[in-house]
Amino acid sequence: MKKINFSKIPVREYKSPKGKFGILYQDTSRKLGRRGVPFEFALITIKPGKANFPYHLHTAEHEMYVILSGTGVMRVPAGQQRIAAGDVLMCPPNEAHQIINTGKTALKYYVIADTQRGDACYYPDSRKWNVGGKVMTIRKANYFDGEE
Repeated sequence: MKKINFSKIPVREYKSPKGKFGILYQDTSRKLGRRGVPFEFALITIKPGKANFPYHLHTAEHEMYVILSGTGVMRVPAGQQRIAAGDVLMCPPNEAHQIINTGKTALKYYVIADTQRGDACYYPDSRKWNVGGKVMTIRKANYFDGEE
């Protein structure tokens, strides 16, 4: 058995260059030794007015969110849905999502993700892909372009 207390997990800050996106991130999976762990479990804090990440989808990964405090919206293909403490949300593969803190206090939640080999992210707003940690744009092409 491995055991850790959140007070012992370093808080990492991730933010975009212009500040639209930003989170405080405590990754239990990394602290417990990510190798062989089939899921990610982290505590995320989003400051008021910020979004967690650009609107995106995973091709293979499920993500579950347990909202602990604060208020905001979950942006999904059907629009924006209000979220608040006590809500539990599930985003299956191929469903775009983003959490935005629309409240006046920090929005805190747990994220649980079944880390999948071969998962890639697609960003509908910018039409980019993140594959294996490399971000790229894909141009539309005929299936046989460059093959013959």
